Amino acid sequence: MKTLVAYFSAEGTTAAVAKELAKKLGADIFEIRPVEPYSAADIKWTNPLARCNREKIGKKDVPVAGTVPEWESYDLVYLGFPIWYYGAPNVINTFCKGYDWAGKRVVVFATSGGSGIGRTVEKLQPYLNNGQIVSAQVVHGAEELEPICK
Repeated sequence: MKTLVAYFSAEGTTAAVAKELAKKLGADIFEIRPVEPYSAADIKWTNPLARCNREKIGKKDVPVAGTVPEWESYDLVYLGFPIWYYGAPNVINTFCKGYDWAGKRVVVFATSGGSGIGRTVEKLQPYLNNGQIVSAQVVHGAEELEPICK
């Protein structure tokens, strides 16, 4: 079984978990990056005019830089991101829409300063077309994820 850890990280928290997880699993890793990187002001959610707020409210696609090489070869994808507005950031939705998830098992892991996983899976599933989410949880470290592989 070939495994990928794909993640978006705004401030480094999710990146740290993703890198630790990929190392533990011996998995490939892919950073989901927006074409236009986020600045600190862009993710300051307390500012109603911040980019993250405009994207979420406007349900805007956020173009992703790069693509996953040999996407078809992965059976299991760990998909990580910070919780934004009780769900995945729009860049995750855009990333997911760009791939065929048929036959892939997906483990969602999210980082959060206080929110739970909530309805994240329900909101994300339409973007994964035929992918199967087998687990979803908020984590603070890779050790909290029970690997579903091998």
